[in-house]
Amino acid sequence: MLGNQAFARGAYEGGVEVAAGYPGTPSTEILEFLSEYREVHSRWCPNEKVAFEVAAGAAIGGKRALATMKHVGLNVASDALMTLAYTGVNAGFVCIVADDPGMHSSQNEQDSRNYAFFAKVPCLEPSSSAEALEFARLAFEISEEFDTPVLIRSTTRISHSRGVVIPGERKTIPVRPYAKCAPKYVMIPAYARSRRRELERRMERLRQWVEETPLNRMELRDPSIGVITGGVLYSYLREVAPSVSVLKLGVSHPLPLEKIRKFSQKVEKLLVLEELDPIWEREIKAAGIAVTGREIFPGIGEITPDIIVEALFPEKKRDYVTFDERLLPRPPVLCAGCPHRGVFKVLKDLGATVCGDIGCYTLGTLPPLSAMDTCICMGASISVAEGIKRAHPELPVVAVIGDSTFVHNGIPPLIDAVYNKTPIVVLILDNGTTAMTGGQEHPATGKTLSGEETVRLDFLALGKAIGVPRVEKINAYHLERLKNALHEAFEAPHPTLLVAEGLCQLKKKIRNSPLAIEDMYCLLCGLCASIGCPAIEKGETIRIAFERCAGCRVCATLCPFGAIEEVNA
Repeated sequence: MLGNQAFARGAYEGGVEVAAGYPGTPSTEILEFLSEYREVHSRWCPNEKVAFEVAAGAAIGGKRALATMKHVGLNVASDALMTLAYTGVNAGFVCIVADDPGMHSSQNEQDSRNYAFFAKVPCLEPSSSAEALEFARLAFEISEEFDTPVLIRSTTRISHSRGVVIPGERKTIPVRPYAKCAPKYVMIPAYARSRRRELERRMERLRQWVEETPLNRMELRDPSIGVITGGVLYSYLREVAPSVSVLKLGVSHPLPLEKIRKFSQKVEKLLVLEELDPIWEREIKAAGIAVTGREIFPGIGEITPDIIVEALFPEKKRDYVTFDERLLPRPPVLCAGCPHRGVFKVLKDLGATVCGDIGCYTLGTLPPLSAMDTCICMGASISVAEGIKRAHPELPVVAVIGDSTFVHNGIPPLIDAVYNKTPIVVLILDNGTTAMTGGQEHPATGKTLSGEETVRLDFLALGKAIGVPRVEKINAYHLERLKNALHEAFEAPHPTLLVAEGLCQLKKKIRNSPLAIEDMYCLLCGLCASIGCPAIEKGETIRIAFERCAGCRVCATLCPFGAIEEVNA
């Protein structure tokens, strides 16, 4: 099973009944796989905070619940996490968060174990697909035993690798009764102070439990080197250095410090191998146990098997080929026919200051489009655009945001722009899906995770309700109309909401005929190639690859000589 499939199976076997999340690579498939089990109510939510709170409510109400998200999504949900750690949960509550060491598909690289320490909640860290299933199932029992939310930290290599698992049967868990208890669940200061003390008592019980749980285990072999590790790095270590002694941590927090102390006494040299932050290293050193970590293992980027070999055995001659050396470079590009391509060409030609957001349209940053100025986090395009406009009122400032991202976190900053009368252009790139993470539904597509028809969020009606003075929908491929609308918006003394509509080509391809360049008319000016379409090949001549062309006709609108025609014309 894929790691994410195993997480879903484990939650299913553990008796989960409500599951909520927001798609984000590398966590997305967990909820997609879970939605195949009809006993579980699974849903996409507008953002991770909503998903976390829906699952928390279900757990408080008495049903086992799961929330899924990637690491930056936990930032969004952290407000609820911090207080749910105080209240406790009633039925089991588990949050699976997938980190992305190496930033394969993320805007930053962060270590979610920090949240476990910060919120004072237990964190489990599986090292394989088999453990993904096992830990997801056990996490609900741990949650109920200690009346606490439980984090499970995955990483890209756990979520997106496959391994052998042995599925079990689903547990039938009776719904727990819900009893009104304001001192437990209503966190006004008077009640929160009492729950704060309860949180510390719970942590003491958890510290005793981690010393005994088989999720943390010693594997004594060669006593000359002992390594404390967990997650996918445990699997790498066992593969490249099978002779070393290992203390495998299945529980990232709290740490079994007494077990670590005993392990340190059984080996000559103690190392800690962890990805990203030196969280374990700091705690172990603070406990007075001598250990080596960051001195030999990097703290930036993904740790690979070859990095482990070079760190543990520097005397060994390098006789292997690294992952990067085996692959030809293949930089990401917007798909042929993508509705965003022409939009960025227009924005670049107009000299707009473009504040971008999280989505595949961040590829508008790269040459030859080179159209984007900023990209920080979900929804920040609008807020940052407001700030830049206040700093430089003379600039034509555009906030570019995808449809799913706008629903996620773009509505409050649009309200702010209206409220504070900031004359920016908010341009929603509506391609009818959450494209970057694989084409998931969201509230503006009119369908739920299970494919059920539902109310479709109307961006124009929403803009009018918020009070945006001017709202307009434009076909994303009608570049001249878009250019005129932007010119008009740049002169307006108020915010403008434009919706550039064009379906994602991975969701529904354009049905136009492919295009070709008529050599006798082409003067090799290169304007058609300036949009960076992967179907356009430029060498001594310029040609359109028939098999890649989607027939969007954006290149044809740019050609001043009429050299681009339909193949069947």
